[in-house]
Amino acid sequence: MDNSKNIATTYDPKEFEDRLYKWWEEEGFFTPKVDKSKKPYTIIMPPPNITGQLHLGHALDNALQDFLIRTRRMQGYCTLWIPGQDHASIATEVKVEKELLKEGLKKKEMGREAFLERVWQWTDTYRARIRGQLKKMGVSADFTRESFTMDEKLSKAVREVFVKLYNEGLIYQGNRITNWCPKCQTALSDAEIEYVEQNGHFWHIKYPVIGGNESLEIATTRPETLLGDTAVAVNPKDERYAHLVGKTLMLPLVNREIPIVADEYVDMEFGTGAVKITPAHDPNDYQVGKRHNLPEIIILNNDGTIVKGYGRYSGLDRYDARKEIAKDLEEQGFLVKVKEHTHNVSTHDRCGNTIEPMISKQWYVKMESLAKPAIEDVKNGKTKFVPERFDKTYFNWMENIQDWCISRQLWWGHRIPVWYCEDCGEVIVASQDPGKCTKCGSTNLKQDEDVLDTWFSSALWPFSTLGWPENTEDLKYFYPTNTLVTGYDIIFFWVARMIFSGIHNMGETPFEHVLIHGLVRDAEGRKMSKSLGNGVDPLEVIDTFGADALRFTLITGNAPGNDLRYKTEKVEAARNFANKIWNASRFVLMNLDEDIMKKYENCEEYSLGDRWILSRANTVAKEVTENIEKFELGIASQKVYDFMWTEFCDWYIEIVKPVMYGEDEEAKGVVFNVLNKVLTIGLQLLHPVMPYITEEIYQHLDGEYKSISISKWPEYSEKLYDAKAETDMSYIIEAIKALRNVRAEMNVPPSRKAKLIILANEESKNAFEAGSIYFEKLASASSIEFISNKNTVDSNAVSVITKGGEIFIPLLDLIDLDKELERLNKESIRLKKEIERVEKKLSNKGFVSKAPAAVIEEERAKGDKYNEMLKAVLERLDSLKSN
Repeated sequence: MDNSKNIATTYDPKEFEDRLYKWWEEEGFFTPKVDKSKKPYTIIMPPPNITGQLHLGHALDNALQDFLIRTRRMQGYCTLWIPGQDHASIATEVKVEKELLKEGLKKKEMGREAFLERVWQWTDTYRARIRGQLKKMGVSADFTRESFTMDEKLSKAVREVFVKLYNEGLIYQGNRITNWCPKCQTALSDAEIEYVEQNGHFWHIKYPVIGGNESLEIATTRPETLLGDTAVAVNPKDERYAHLVGKTLMLPLVNREIPIVADEYVDMEFGTGAVKITPAHDPNDYQVGKRHNLPEIIILNNDGTIVKGYGRYSGLDRYDARKEIAKDLEEQGFLVKVKEHTHNVSTHDRCGNTIEPMISKQWYVKMESLAKPAIEDVKNGKTKFVPERFDKTYFNWMENIQDWCISRQLWWGHRIPVWYCEDCGEVIVASQDPGKCTKCGSTNLKQDEDVLDTWFSSALWPFSTLGWPENTEDLKYFYPTNTLVTGYDIIFFWVARMIFSGIHNMGETPFEHVLIHGLVRDAEGRKMSKSLGNGVDPLEVIDTFGADALRFTLITGNAPGNDLRYKTEKVEAARNFANKIWNASRFVLMNLDEDIMKKYENCEEYSLGDRWILSRANTVAKEVTENIEKFELGIASQKVYDFMWTEFCDWYIEIVKPVMYGEDEEAKGVVFNVLNKVLTIGLQLLHPVMPYITEEIYQHLDGEYKSISISKWPEYSEKLYDAKAETDMSYIIEAIKALRNVRAEMNVPPSRKAKLIILANEESKNAFEAGSIYFEKLASASSIEFISNKNTVDSNAVSVITKGGEIFIPLLDLIDLDKELERLNKESIRLKKEIERVEKKLSNKGFVSKAPAAVIEEERAKGDKYNEMLKAVLERLDSLKSN
């Protein structure tokens, strides 16, 4: 035992956090070897994007994962936590392009190879930065197995899956309507769309019917798209337009003849009941166009400008064209009216640009056959969401899933493993460069220019990181993984795709549980963002308060699935807790005597306080373990906090100080061993949430393990459970609290001793007698007298009502009569209010009919207790008034 010689006088996390992390890594505590004698427990870290620094959301996500992995490691599992990063194609490309523009460089002018070279430089910088941040937070991940979605082994997995799906007929290339971002100039999947409410307009335009004087009025929010109209649709049941179906219209400004078609897609009650159909630029119109064999006319270039062939509109940006077209419609008498309209507009979640639905040639994954087993997997409970309510989000997405557009018109990412023969036109899909055409033998091959959607590679993360497609030892032992910890905002982006990918490629779900957490918001409940300037850098928090304080704040404030509010005051409170643990531990270490401990290590002559704290540590270990099993990590942390701060530091250490400073060697030996045991248990229970401080203190204790991180998790023992000791000490603690409160109300200094006269009830008498020494130490008692009849007590004595009975203090030792009458009157008012509250609750039919029987019984017991206490207070008042 290293005692206090080398433990610092004050708690300073900067002194030991980096040192301990380096030591953990050097010792290989986080690098497991496949051990078939143990059960595996695996977590894959949601890979942060290499687009910048980690934020508080990452800190929460990783604190929760580390809590689970550290607990399982101590419970004897072979634990593997794989860290890594995602290449984040669109987001990274946008970031790097912005950096290049500062140097006057443009991506297209640089060329693909030079641009990618700069992206790899960016990647190396930010991967190192992210790695450093994670280590600062104390994550016990295995960085020897760190992965990156563009690593060769992961790239190989991506290519293998693409080829496999293609050969199974599940990947195809086609001209379909897709989401197009004119700013990034790439196709997007539905999952990358964010709907933003915008103020816009409805332009009401009349389309003249050919061969008569009639016209059809349509309403649109995008008048520029009329350039690509190929029909107007009405509902076949709409009698207003039945006579027009089959006739043709003259398209304003363009002078193209288009038909009037009948289609049930049209809502008769919405707008005018007539809808312009632009198959190349609207997903619904696209489907209508397919049903009626309508032409598909693309009117936009990839950058959102109007294509050639439309006169002065050609080359104009879509919004400038909108203004000009609206102006011309009005001048030529086609514009009926313009109404203001607020609507949800689809935008690109990365750049914020408004999406244009547009027909383009892309690669797609057929989703129907992949989604079915993934839906069943969750329905059958093979994968469970925590909280369960999030399976609704999952099912809603999966049951309505569309084919997945996986190609992106970018340079950074996994290039699509498809080659085109320039001589014979053969399309070759292969996991590596085929070298020559499989049909004509030509070497004149060109690889597809596009890259795959980022989520295509991250969908493989649970098994590609373990070495798939090779059948590695890691893959055989650690897959499927156990718990995925992630935010609710990427359930359909990532979680769903990992589930169907895992089932399809591995034949097994990728994880047992999906623990969903919410967002970290600011103190006012707002989402943290650059625009609001309310973001918090985890590294700055760690620099000021230490990693343990940040982790404790995030975990204790967390309930599965719920957002939490970040407040600096909470981090300060967490640091105060760490400081309390440090000072208490240092005090214990200063006083422990190893020789005396060894001499009496098998002595079990426990006092009531000893039996109580051993039982409480045992009970708390059981409850905390149960909370962790249910993923109630915030509750578990709070219980450890309450036990360590209140029961161990404030009570047990205080009640054993007389023994520690006394002459009874055997009693000291027993107390020293209990202190050592209970402090160790407390540190072990606290370790998953506050790893650094617990390790630093543990290194000064006489621990049997090299590191607390590999010590054995405290297990419940029937032998240590002592219900009587817990009950007896609860009587004593309540009584001491009550005595302290009365003395505080009367402004009696702690140095002023007073006699205690105790009228105990049957259940508490033995407890009060056994705890006499505690009253002397903690309640400033000069002496203690037990009585069986309160009539023997001087009527001027101060009465203290507690759940174990009534305690009297000679009044003249403490205060004057008037102050005591005032205090008792206040107490009677308080008790009457409590009784009124309980009676009101029990008379509420709604409460009585819905509350569990145990809760109702608890309220009744409270009412009985308050009535007894009030009776005693009123009797005391009468007694004092008569004097």
